[in-house]
Amino acid sequence: MAPLVILVLVTLVLLGLRAVGVVRIPAWPFAVQGGVAAMFVATGMAHFIGMREQLIAMVPPAIPAPGLVITVTGVLEIAGAVGVLWRRTAMWAAAGLTAMLVGMFPANVYAAIKGISPSFGDALLPRTLMQIVFLAATVTILVHYARARRVATHSATTIAA
Repeated sequence: MAPLVILVLVTLVLLGLRAVGVVRIPAWPFAVQGGVAAMFVATGMAHFIGMREQLIAMVPPAIPAPGLVITVTGVLEIAGAVGVLWRRTAMWAAAGLTAMLVGMFPANVYAAIKGISPSFGDALLPRTLMQIVFLAATVTILVHYARARRVATHSATTIAA
């Protein structure tokens, strides 16, 4: 549940700061990027500090080297969090984080079915709903930058013609 709270709060704070003119950040995509980045820094750090053993236990038995998997996914989450904040890499980072969310969802299903975490937020229905919100956030960033790239490419082609 904490990742959802982080995503929503950071996004809302950034939108609020822009709305009252405290900061001059770009439009809404940056607020979502900030929320996604904060969430993935927090979840990525959890792969090393605090929840490592619980995360290792969530890896389905069919996947070899669960400790290594948790280490690699933690590094990728942190790298994705950084990448999503930089305009040149935001689209690719968002695509990678989206793929990772989809790829890691079976571990969440496995953990929910096996009762690895008794927390309400880790039950299958709440976890699935949160995953949909996380995917919506990363896909929002991906679509925004894909459209911006298409518009820039179209504009460059039109000018050159």
